[in-house]
Amino acid sequence: MNDKKFNKWFSAFILIGMTVVTVLVTGIKLRGAPDGQTFWLLATAFGSLMGVLATVCSANGWIITFLFGFLDVSIYGISCWINWRDGGSGLGNALLHFLYFVPMQLVGFLQWKRRGAKGESQVKARRLSPAMRWGWLGITVAATAILYFVLLHFDRSAAEGFLRVAVLLDVVPLVCNVIGQLLMSTAYMEQWFFWIAVNITSIGLWAFSDKSFAPVYIVKYSFYLLNSFNGLRIWYKLSREENGTKDM
Repeated sequence: MNDKKFNKWFSAFILIGMTVVTVLVTGIKLRGAPDGQTFWLLATAFGSLMGVLATVCSANGWIITFLFGFLDVSIYGISCWINWRDGGSGLGNALLHFLYFVPMQLVGFLQWKRRGAKGESQVKARRLSPAMRWGWLGITVAATAILYFVLLHFDRSAAEGFLRVAVLLDVVPLVCNVIGQLLMSTAYMEQWFFWIAVNITSIGLWAFSDKSFAPVYIVKYSFYLLNSFNGLRIWYKLSREENGTKDM
């Protein structure tokens, strides 16, 4: 099986698997949903499916990822704002999506277009220099440490000790999501290391959860993890071609 055919079948596998998971999650939420929330649960499910399409298209280097991504982050931001408006949490997530993730879809579209992405033509991926890699590693560690101690101050769990795993598993995906989105929008191959970290820690977070539907989310992020490894494989090749080298 050649590389193009493998990517086609693998992408179909991820899309079908994630669609099944999204339907299951939505069905679980609908069973216990109060009156009046059905519409937004279905809207959120639609946004999640757009997110799946975005991640698969991103792994393949297709610029249409930013259309699906825009729908995904916009719908999620609105749902977070509505939840906060109705007395729940979510204001921070709403602001993060409206002020960062939504604009970054436009930034990504313009950057990828400048780098040759058009229709099914893949983006000309690039790599961070060694100095930039160390710089982003330092920023990641510093941001994770700062945010960890900030959230630790507000943590009300019964856990004790210097390192609280639950807090750390909340912090790492947030930091890696922000940095991963920036590297994705600017077409750097190293974004996939951050998406892999996001998915591994998300699996860990749900593994520690006592929610009855936690196994469904573990499966969900396992699909995302598989897609991330495939994205790393594809972008490794794309970035080698851009640098004028070829795989052996």
